[in-house]
Amino acid sequence: MTTPGDRPAAEPIPPSRRIAALLREKIISGGYAPGDKLPTERALAQQHGVARNTAAAAIRILAGEGLVDTHQGSGAYVRATPRLIRLGAGRYARNLRASGLSPFGAEVTRQGRTPRVVCTSITRIEPPAEVAERLEISSRDETVVRRENHYFADESPMQIGITYAPWSIVEHSVISHSTTLGPGGIYARFDDLGHSVTRARDELSARMPIPEELAILAIPPGVPVLDLRHVSIDQNGRPFEVSHFAMRADHMAVDYDVPVED
Repeated sequence: MTTPGDRPAAEPIPPSRRIAALLREKIISGGYAPGDKLPTERALAQQHGVARNTAAAAIRILAGEGLVDTHQGSGAYVRATPRLIRLGAGRYARNLRASGLSPFGAEVTRQGRTPRVVCTSITRIEPPAEVAERLEISSRDETVVRRENHYFADESPMQIGITYAPWSIVEHSVISHSTTLGPGGIYARFDDLGHSVTRARDELSARMPIPEELAILAIPPGVPVLDLRHVSIDQNGRPFEVSHFAMRADHMAVDYDVPVED
């Protein structure tokens, strides 16, 4: 039987990880601001009494976590990517659709950037179980239209969006087959079908990206994605659209302004 006194001592922290931890703490606390250059490998090696390759390993750890960018011959810099803000409930306002802009287009334009959306596929499928549950339909008796979009701001990939809508609602709409949805985007077309967004439910979490997302979004090593699952609910309390977004966590943030319940 092992007693506390018999337990082996904890493994010492490698110097590279110890240096990375110190630099990470300074970046997170604001000691190094976005765009700031970190000390050179030579300076770090001298400061911490280690070999230069150990200091280089510490920088590689931070680069792998998405905290710094390295430039050959110039050094390592704290990543300084302005975040695109997803503006919560305001993105579904009717007057926004009346302006002819989609929610994403309006958000990007408002933040001084240029939007672009590419619809990569439109298919009619049996809904995945979680989609059927959110839409309150049967996964065996009903089909949905699945639309996949890739979203860009200033030609930088921001997010992947996969939208599901019941075939019974969109069968005779451009939503079912066309990559061009017209002024106001998909929610203006839902308005045309008699389903206006009056309430929305969003579930937000974070995770590491899958290989397909890494490729499409050009995500650096160590950077997670924000995983957002959205449900649109109409004026009759009926869910009519589900969207699943994978957003680059280093490029996007979410801002919600919601009333507090009694």
